[in-house]
Amino acid sequence: MYEITDLKPGRAIQLDGEPFVVLSSVFGRKSQSKANMQCKLRNLKTNAVVARNFQGSEKIEPADVGYRKVQYLYNDGANYTFMDLESYDQFELSTDVIGDAAGYLVEGNEVDALMFEDAPIGIQLKATVDLKVVETIPGVKGDTATGGNKPAKLESGITVNVPLFINEGDTVKVNTETGWYMTRVS
Repeated sequence: MYEITDLKPGRAIQLDGEPFVVLSSVFGRKSQSKANMQCKLRNLKTNAVVARNFQGSEKIEPADVGYRKVQYLYNDGANYTFMDLESYDQFELSTDVIGDAAGYLVEGNEVDALMFEDAPIGIQLKATVDLKVVETIPGVKGDTATGGNKPAKLESGITVNVPLFINEGDTVKVNTETGWYMTRVS
């Protein structure tokens, strides 16, 4: 069990049977009253953010969360299918659970599955992914890295702005948090 002083950002806790991660915490004490911890928590199943105050003597249960390496197999329209790389078991996650991460998934790529009580509840992408450009207007001789941007459709289906010198068939590194082009991969 955690004390309220253990509630640091990044710590996983369990409230009412649901897993949460602490986003921020502020310790406080009002004059003669008991200490309290004001926290912002994100539900790991729904991604909803909630605010919660914990009182000084309150005990908080740690959440049994972890990560496993999995491989993305395919999308059937409603669900995304993954395979655990240790047990080779397959499981599905719905489009709602995958959310924006779907734009960075390419069949065969490895990602981390977020596990709660040995059941997958979501995925964690790497900070950057390398994706091939499948469609963009051709570059013109003389275009430079500082000459502007153009849209490019990537193999995963998303479109990002890239420099004018990027051509179809090039592989680019994209930041999965911002969705921005970072560099061309040789």
